[in-house]
Amino acid sequence: MTKKLYRSQEKKMIGGVCAGLAKYLDIDATVIRLLFVGVGLLTAVFPMFIFYIIAWIIIPVEESAEA
Repeated sequence: MTKKLYRSQEKKMIGGVCAGLAKYLDIDATVIRLLFVGVGLLTAVFPMFIFYIIAWIIIPVEESAEA
């Protein structure tokens, strides 16, 4: 079974990108969010903002079990 990267619908705060990445990497979503903010502050925020928007558009939404 192969793992696929999806945006999370359960644990999302904005678009679900960080939560989906955390689920894919099997780590806590808070760690990914803190890393994202830390890297964003070190790179003047704008590049990470653009990365997040692009990831939000490209990464598909996970299918819910309720469907």
